[in-house]
Amino acid sequence: MASDSVVLQQILSVVQQNSLDLAAVRHECEQLRQANALLELKLSQSNRSGTPGYMTPQPPSSPQLRAKSPFLNAAIPPIVQSQAYHPSPLSDNVQTQTSYQFGQTRDIPGFYVVIPAGGAGTRLWPLSREDHPKFLLDLTLKGRSLIQATWDRLLPLTSAARTTIVAGPAHVGAIHAQLPELLQENLFCEPGPKDSMAAIGLAAAVLAKRDPNSIIGSFAADHMIAGDDAFLSAIAEAVEVARHNYLVTIGIAPSHPSTGFGYIRLGDKLRLSEAPNARLVSSFKEKPDARTAASYIATGIYRWNAGMFVTKATFLLELLKEYNVGLYEGLTKIAEVWDDETKRKVVLDEIWPTLEKIPIDNAIAEPAASTGRVAVVPATFGWDDVGDFSSLAELLPAELHQPRILGDTNLVLTEQVAGGIIVPQSGRLISCLGVDDLVIVDMPDTLLVTTRARSQEVKRIVKKARDAGWGTLL
Repeated sequence: MASDSVVLQQILSVVQQNSLDLAAVRHECEQLRQANALLELKLSQSNRSGTPGYMTPQPPSSPQLRAKSPFLNAAIPPIVQSQAYHPSPLSDNVQTQTSYQFGQTRDIPGFYVVIPAGGAGTRLWPLSREDHPKFLLDLTLKGRSLIQATWDRLLPLTSAARTTIVAGPAHVGAIHAQLPELLQENLFCEPGPKDSMAAIGLAAAVLAKRDPNSIIGSFAADHMIAGDDAFLSAIAEAVEVARHNYLVTIGIAPSHPSTGFGYIRLGDKLRLSEAPNARLVSSFKEKPDARTAASYIATGIYRWNAGMFVTKATFLLELLKEYNVGLYEGLTKIAEVWDDETKRKVVLDEIWPTLEKIPIDNAIAEPAASTGRVAVVPATFGWDDVGDFSSLAELLPAELHQPRILGDTNLVLTEQVAGGIIVPQSGRLISCLGVDDLVIVDMPDTLLVTTRARSQEVKRIVKKARDAGWGTLL
């Protein structure tokens, strides 16, 4: 019997390994299929000015798009956006340009956009700094920062009057400079970082007071999207689900078994006629190891958690009251006086430091999912949170087997160099010979050299620099 048990365990082990190998083969086939599709699309669009997906961009046709530095400044005039539809320059706008005539919108009455703009992007240091984080950077050299692209992308569903940004005091001035269309009363300044629940909860509390029937959608300021049409369709469907008192998230179809993202396990279909793709969320999963991530993808019922949430403002507050009454009471007290600047400062100074620092996933999404009150709309658009230099490299054009360059290509000389990413921002020449997959970030005040494989660990260097007294460089 013991030998039979051993044989059975061996068989199960072989079956499990075969399943993982099959998932890997399927992933590679899907990557090849996508690459072929992108190549065909690029060839078919070779005579157009638009840039599909993350392909090599066409030469800029406007002086506003000739930036050679990811740091946008006053020398680059802002592109004034109207309430008409403008495809995001950082995403796949070919399909949307053909599907919607210029000037049309997809406005959803009562839908309010909330853009939390926080974090220092430490894994992109020294390009991203505390006083100039990644959402303020033009990481594709197309003349628009990540937060500007987020604004452009969402404007078709709403308006400037219904778009709110929550940010820290250090970034308020730069945000206003990059987004002159943003109304003064719609830029919420949080005194200090308290993670996503406090930021989104503050916006929900204030907007619920201004419009008790408001439906809000929260979208990070520093993510990149490929496929505007699929994105807008997914958000519109999520709004319909939210009307039925659900906290709705967007599930991104995983392109590979990533260990850097959280996952959503799909549950039963909701069977809503106006939202045919919507499902319940069975559970949220933390960032897995490589084997677990591969097993998730093999099942076909997991999606990446992009941290996008759509819900009624009042329903979010109900969940917050149930699962974190302290945060609920503090934020509602702040919201009561928010539109009175004098009272606002007094109440903020008193209450904000006492609020718990917690992500929205842990605060309400995970516990509410266990009671069937969280839904997910599976989506097909491309998404990346640009979390490190390795992921940034994937979004930049390059010649075959050459490093990606974020900046002036004339400042980089290479010989027998493959892969990697080089950021020449100091003005001096960077020469590389016989090194592969390096990350070189050359800033006027500091230099970072690592490998793409270790790019997730850059935040460890940031901590060391702080401990060593180099805080002024962070």
